[in-house]
Amino acid sequence: MSRRGLLTAGGTVGLGALLAACGGSSDGSGSADGSGKGAAGTAATPAGPWKFTDDREKALSLDRTPTKLVAYVGTAAALHDYGIECTGVFGPTTRKDGSADAQAGGLDVHKVTVIGNTWGEFNIEKYAALAPQLLISHMYEAPTLWYVPDESAKKILALAPSVGIDVAGVPLTTPLRRYAELAASLGADLASAGNAAKKARFDKASADLRAAVKAHPGIKVMACSASADSFYVSTPPSAADLTYYKSLGVDFVLPDKVQGGFFETLSWETADKYKADVLLLDNRSATLQPKDLTGKPTWARLPAVKAGQILGWPSEPIFSYDKCAVQIEALTAAITAARKVS
Repeated sequence: MSRRGLLTAGGTVGLGALLAACGGSSDGSGSADGSGKGAAGTAATPAGPWKFTDDREKALSLDRTPTKLVAYVGTAAALHDYGIECTGVFGPTTRKDGSADAQAGGLDVHKVTVIGNTWGEFNIEKYAALAPQLLISHMYEAPTLWYVPDESAKKILALAPSVGIDVAGVPLTTPLRRYAELAASLGADLASAGNAAKKARFDKASADLRAAVKAHPGIKVMACSASADSFYVSTPPSAADLTYYKSLGVDFVLPDKVQGGFFETLSWETADKYKADVLLLDNRSATLQPKDLTGKPTWARLPAVKAGQILGWPSEPIFSYDKCAVQIEALTAAITAARKVS
C-alpha cells in the first residue's frame, strides 16, 4: 500500500498518520513577484551559476540562480520563512472561502499563482505560462515528487529542472537542514539575525522538550488521524517529526499492524485499541476534528479524550526552523500539563 494509493481524488482521506508536522504562523510576509527576495530582506539572488544536488542524487547546474520558482505549498512555505518567495504553488493552498490553508504557513496566498489546490490537480498550461525555472517538492517515496500527478509527471518535469527533498524515513533535522541548504543556494542569508534567531529557538525548544519528558515520566503519546470510516495510528519511524520527538525521549504508542510502513488503520469499532495520555490529532482541513467525532463511542472512551488532553497536530510538515519550533513548544506544553490517565 503506497502513500499515494491511500489518497482519494479529492484528497479527503485521513492521512495524518502518514505525514509529519510542523505548523504554526509566521510573522513574516513576502512578495511573490519572482524576485526571489522576501520582505524581511534576508535573501538576495546570487550572481553567477547555480548548483544544487537534491535527494535523488541529481546534480543540478544552471547558468543563473533560478528566481521563478514553483513549489509544493509546504515547500514554498518553508522557503518563505527564509525569505525566498515562489511565483507558483500546488497542493492545499486555499480553503473553500478563499482563506489560506494551514499548510500555506506564512504565505500570502493571494500573491502566488495556484496551479493546483487538491490532490491530482496540476494545471500544466498555467504552470508553463509562469516560465518556471525550477520546480521543488517533498519526496515521501523517492523519486516521486509530492503532489506532482503520476499521469502528467513526464510533461510537467520536461518544462523545468526539479528538486526533490526526502522527508520520510529521516529525522526532522535532516529535511530542515536540506531545505535550509536549498534556501541558501537560492540567496537566503542563514546567518542573518532573523534566521539565526529562528534556529536558536528551534534548538531551545528541542532541549526544553527533552527536559519536559524527563520531568514527566510515563506520559504516553499517540499520533493519530481521523476520517469518516477509519482511525489511523501513526508509527514514529515513518514521520520525520515523530522520529525526532522520539529521539528526545517522547514515549509513543507503537501500533503493531503497520501498513505500508506508515500507520495502522482501525475501524471505528476498534478505535480504542490503544491507550494514551496525550493525542496528537491530525488537524489538517481534510481530517475530522474532536467536534466531528462526538458520535463515535470508541473515540469518547479514549482516556486522553476523556481528559481533554488532545493537541492539534499539523501532520504534514513545513520544514523550517520557525514552524517546527512552534510545534515542539506546543508538544512540550502538552506533556508538561498532562495527567497520567492511560
